[in-house]
Amino acid sequence: MEQDFTEQQIEAARVLFAGPCDFLLGVAGLEQLPDPDRAEIAFAGRSNVGKSSLVNALTGRKTLARTSNTPGRTQQLNFFNLGDVLNIVDMPGYGYAKVSKTQIADWTKLIFQYLRGRPNLRCVFVLIDARHGIKDSDLELMEMLDEAAVSYRVVLTKTDKLKTQEREKIEQQTLEALKKRAAAFPAVTLTSAEKGAGIPELRAVIAGYAL
Repeated sequence: MEQDFTEQQIEAARVLFAGPCDFLLGVAGLEQLPDPDRAEIAFAGRSNVGKSSLVNALTGRKTLARTSNTPGRTQQLNFFNLGDVLNIVDMPGYGYAKVSKTQIADWTKLIFQYLRGRPNLRCVFVLIDARHGIKDSDLELMEMLDEAAVSYRVVLTKTDKLKTQEREKIEQQTLEALKKRAAAFPAVTLTSAEKGAGIPELRAVIAGYAL
């Protein structure tokens, strides 16, 4: 984890994520975006990166993951209200080969327009499967974020599936890759939704954007 937190910060974040977290709406076009009246963070990642599991671990509930997996919402930006202090935006998984080129083009256009024009977007959390590392589709998203000048943090998921030496190696490889990215936070967050590793600290990182 890239920074240390006090027990008070960890507890405050736990309380925030244990509180209300309600689905707001699914957005398929910019005209549908909710008012930018509170801070916003977003989760992005390849299909099957473990995004749903991580969100479940963070919130202690299945509301976010279950709603965003509802058929018909997969190509939308799904907005959730966390305690009236922070919007969480669940982006559709990318890198899924069976999606048509037209859908990919529409998704890319929507995402870039959202990233470039959302004044209250504080950070995008880019989820990377620790077993596979950064893929070409992840680099494409990072290019988009760099171009849009949107700050982002890389979160390695499923780190419990690796031995300590492998985990340290993928962390260093990821850090090296981030040195070349203009908008990337220069540290990596290691998590395991299954084991709970890194979850309290990641909550505290996210809660910091609600201020």
